[in-house]
Amino acid sequence: MTRSVVIVGQGYVGLPLSIRAVAAGYDTWGYDLDESKITALASGRSIVGDVSDPEVADALASGRYHPTTSADDLPDFDFAVISVPTPLREGAPDLSYIESASRSLGEHLTAGATVVLESTTWPGTTVELVGPLLEEGSGLTAGTDFHLGYSPERIDPGNAVHRLENTPKVVSGVNPASLEKVAAFYRDIVDEVVEVASTQTAELTKLLENTFRHVNIALVNELAMYAHDLDIDVWEAIDAASTKPFGYMRFTPGPGVGGHCLPVDPSYLSWRVKHSLGLNFRFVELANDVNDHMPDYVARRITAALNDQERPVKGQRILLLGLAYKRNTSDARESPSADVARALLDLGAIVVAADPHVIDADVPAGVARVDASPAELEAADVVVMLVDHDEFDADTVVAHSRYIFDCRRVLDGPNVERL
Repeated sequence: MTRSVVIVGQGYVGLPLSIRAVAAGYDTWGYDLDESKITALASGRSIVGDVSDPEVADALASGRYHPTTSADDLPDFDFAVISVPTPLREGAPDLSYIESASRSLGEHLTAGATVVLESTTWPGTTVELVGPLLEEGSGLTAGTDFHLGYSPERIDPGNAVHRLENTPKVVSGVNPASLEKVAAFYRDIVDEVVEVASTQTAELTKLLENTFRHVNIALVNELAMYAHDLDIDVWEAIDAASTKPFGYMRFTPGPGVGGHCLPVDPSYLSWRVKHSLGLNFRFVELANDVNDHMPDYVARRITAALNDQERPVKGQRILLLGLAYKRNTSDARESPSADVARALLDLGAIVVAADPHVIDADVPAGVARVDASPAELEAADVVVMLVDHDEFDADTVVAHSRYIFDCRRVLDGPNVERL
């Protein structure tokens, strides 16, 4: 008997999961309210870099993949996964997408079915928000009539080594029976499943992973600023520290943090601590402060470099290389490149940008899109390496640029200054 799964959200998390579910033999409904996204998927075109067009086409050809924008199309499913965005609104968690997804699924929830939340959120969301909404919509009881669990997503866009299927998957349930069902589903999808005792533990696991990265990136970012003022090469120090085979993990500075995880997820933990315990999560708040101000620091360093050349920022043509939040992806969510662009525009610079991956809609307002051609490099007063996509040839960039500010330490030459 063919099992059915509804995956709410067909973005960077939901689409790879849908493709894997189809491959595992599940009749899979990919539900998303974005009509342009579903139209593309229905025609065999992928909308994320980690899933190819042929993979989408093959899923459609199997007859087991059904992309839709209508909740009325959803079946009475065996499994459902919620993988929708959880943004911040004025510093507070916005769970409206989770709420909407839970209400839609509640109308199709039947006895014995399993629902899993994958969206990153504060500890307690599964049992305090999702469960009650599903119960309200279905008239069933979580843990008794249907199974409920949480499994944090671990998608790393652009990572060709650690993909969905070979990255260990943390799973949980509101009771042992739910855990068993959730674990069984993901064993069909991934190579390794890691069980934890409660949904709150699983929710905290995701926040711990990203807060760890956020805090350590903030550490090296602040260290980079002070090392520059002290005339010390922070990159050489990082290289030297990285030779230690124990007690150290390498992190490198950059123009800020982007994507959904680092700019957002630690704040969910900080918000939960504040509202539940009345306390401030000081590490998170300090890391936010450091990382949020890195784009402004980049703009200040460029301003200082131009001042040394007796040139004002105003009127200078500045070429930004990279608008995505990380190399070799089209993902521009919360990208610090946009903040760097805005800071330079506010100073009166003429800002242009090159990125072979991002779509036009992700180019910041006021920024002209160009190619990283020799002519554009030569036309720029300043070239800023923000994202080291493979398409940016280092030798070409160095050979045709007058002055380069390199935020990624991928370029070398007398005309290169590093973050």
